[in-house]
Amino acid sequence: MKPPRRAAPAGATPALIIGIRAALAALSAALLGVFGALAFISVRMARRVVTPAERRSDTRIVRLDVAAQTITLGRTPDTELPGRYGLFTSGTEDYVKLGSVLASDRATVTRKLLTQIGTESRLASEAAFSGWYFDRPEQLHLPFTTELIGADVGPCPGWLFPAAGDGDIWVIQVHGRGATRAECLRAVPLFHELGITSLVMSYRNDGDAPRSRTGTYSLGATEWRDLDAALGFARRHGARRVVLMGWSMGGAIALQAELNSRHADLIVGLILESPVVDWRVVLGYQGHLLHLPGAVTGLAIGTLEKEWATSITRTGSRIPFDRLDVVRRAAELRHPILILHSDDDGFVPSDASHDLVVARPELVEMQVFEVARHTKLWNYDQDRWTGSIRSWLDRQGLMPAREAADS
Repeated sequence: MKPPRRAAPAGATPALIIGIRAALAALSAALLGVFGALAFISVRMARRVVTPAERRSDTRIVRLDVAAQTITLGRTPDTELPGRYGLFTSGTEDYVKLGSVLASDRATVTRKLLTQIGTESRLASEAAFSGWYFDRPEQLHLPFTTELIGADVGPCPGWLFPAAGDGDIWVIQVHGRGATRAECLRAVPLFHELGITSLVMSYRNDGDAPRSRTGTYSLGATEWRDLDAALGFARRHGARRVVLMGWSMGGAIALQAELNSRHADLIVGLILESPVVDWRVVLGYQGHLLHLPGAVTGLAIGTLEKEWATSITRTGSRIPFDRLDVVRRAAELRHPILILHSDDDGFVPSDASHDLVVARPELVEMQVFEVARHTKLWNYDQDRWTGSIRSWLDRQGLMPAREAADS
């Protein structure tokens, strides 16, 4: 028996009913369109997070004064920073070192050139501002060798800077997302002076190490295995105590090695510079900077977390954000940690670093900087940066020079 047909509302005309139906259909189509747009933007954001990016030009070169050896740049929060920096350029020079700010106005900043530029040199109008300062190991004027570290993705190249003496204390440095191992060179002279051997490593998909099957980042969830291989290399070459040092995403990788490494008995501490401690915090902040609705960021994170979405995100496997959230896993940490982070980082907010100190105050110490921005703390205040690391190492009993003097 057919159900009775529902009567139209009293006073409703056929034209009105048709209009309501059309409006509902249009609203449904609009909602589907909005949802589709949100899903499209979310997938794009998810792919962007895990895809290694080429260096992006973010700095405008206004004027090069060869006679005065100065360069004038467009003013940004980075280019106006005090201290020493680098500039990736194109033309006859590929990288130049920058000194102090000599003059500035509302639109430009003029800095001293620390790389001698000849009269025949030409630079493009766009460049990339860098905190690396050193871009090649030879610039440190320290003995080093190039090594190959056998990881499961293949041989990962690294630079080994041996310390004087028996060198049984090592530091293994891990660079950040979108960078290479040259990012870590700033720290090598300090460790060398203290008698600590430095291994500056590469990891999968960073442009130096082998490419994984998907060629995408796992935000530390797989990259830590390459650090684990570096720990094994250090053990085989005489290391008895190892400090892990991670920059930005390298901090996330170091923390995952602390939690998962089969060589955990070698680890005696971690030094984290502008680290990623919780990716959800970072991605939420980045979404806000891009003026994306919170729903888009949430969908992007949710998409990266789902195994069924790996063909869309091209990651090969899901990103385990809970496992990468070290504040959530703070009780599992075993070794002392020094965090160096600027509260106006501008890329990786310091909130999760502060939260980790609150979660494990007996284990985690944090030196809070201001103004210094992301991974530019050494550049901004080298004395405080090196002093913080030196005193922390001393308190942990990791100063070979002090040990030799005491004996």
